[in-house]
Amino acid sequence: MLWSKYFIPTLKEVPVGTEAVSHQLLLRAGLVHMLTSGVYSYLPLGWKVLKKIENIIREEMDGAGAHELLMPAIHPMDLWQQTGRDKTLEEVMIRFKNKKGQLMCLGPTHEEIITDLVKSFVQSYRQLPLTLYQIQTKFRDETRPRFGVVRACEFIMKDAYSFDTSVEGLKKNYDAMYGAYTRIFARCGLKPIIAEADTGAMGGRLSHEFLVPAAIGEDKALDENGVERQCIEVGHIFQLGTKYSEALSAVFLDEHGKQNPIIMGCYGIGVSRLIATIIETHHDEKGIQWPVEVAPFTVALLPLQLNDPEVMALASSYYDELTKSHIDVLMDNREESAGRKFNDADLIGIPYRITIGKRGLTEGNVEIKHRASNAVEVVSRDKAVDRIKALLAVVGK
Repeated sequence: MLWSKYFIPTLKEVPVGTEAVSHQLLLRAGLVHMLTSGVYSYLPLGWKVLKKIENIIREEMDGAGAHELLMPAIHPMDLWQQTGRDKTLEEVMIRFKNKKGQLMCLGPTHEEIITDLVKSFVQSYRQLPLTLYQIQTKFRDETRPRFGVVRACEFIMKDAYSFDTSVEGLKKNYDAMYGAYTRIFARCGLKPIIAEADTGAMGGRLSHEFLVPAAIGEDKALDENGVERQCIEVGHIFQLGTKYSEALSAVFLDEHGKQNPIIMGCYGIGVSRLIATIIETHHDEKGIQWPVEVAPFTVALLPLQLNDPEVMALASSYYDELTKSHIDVLMDNREESAGRKFNDADLIGIPYRITIGKRGLTEGNVEIKHRASNAVEVVSRDKAVDRIKALLAVVGK
């Protein structure tokens, strides 16, 4: 991708009224744009990061035996009334009446909806176990949206639901999701504290939170050294039991022909919250330091003299070679100063930067900068692409 053809509206100054580093950098790096408090548009760079996070989640969820679907964001309130959560979640629910006068809401979560769906199709123990998930927008009327996309009114969540015939089956699915979550967060460059937690409005007998230490965290947990840390909750898993299946009459016939309520679990990840959490834990004074697997681009290519045929020929050669190797490249071909290009590259946080300049080429060299450490290495112009491939091979292990 050529920078001049892409939409990256970077900002030099810290936006007024922003307190969280992640919020500042999301805006300054041109990843999001605020429409109103707690409501954001994801611009091309931010959307690329979100899609990469979603792809990681899909790979791990599919690998754990879950199946993806997509449920409606608009819900009839009668389902919520059957479980009583129209009252317990009353403060955050966005409600309205349709033209027929039916009371509706924008879904803050989907336990009622998935339970109603599954009871329509599952009648026998032979159809269980079953795990379904979606990546869907949720809506909550937050009284005080905070820290950009960390606590927003409209956000993206991955929510999964398991359905079993026994508590033993639930525990097996729960353990599978626990493992999948551990791998998801590791691939996103995060090291969460996993803590047993209150089940709250979700209900159930057991839950675990996945908490990432961060200065803006609104939760607290003890780290491996016993020190209490401020944390951002990025995931939460629950053994729900029969709370929803009993309320909504989701039952199955066992091998003896006896009717039983389906035993459920639910498993949530704040997908859009992850993008902010990654930035909170991967940044410096210059900008973002994306982990390779979630970075919007893998390599930033910076030719410094656009009017120099040798510089541009080499840049084009690198671009073609890397692209053919399925490495995502952003070439900064803007008519800007070297300083502006360096600053913007550091701000948006692409993991590796290749700088091509006339001075280095007189000695047959280019520079590769590692954004995570800010280390710079000088390599032969003929070895730059191979060096990038070698660095990525190490990261992938």
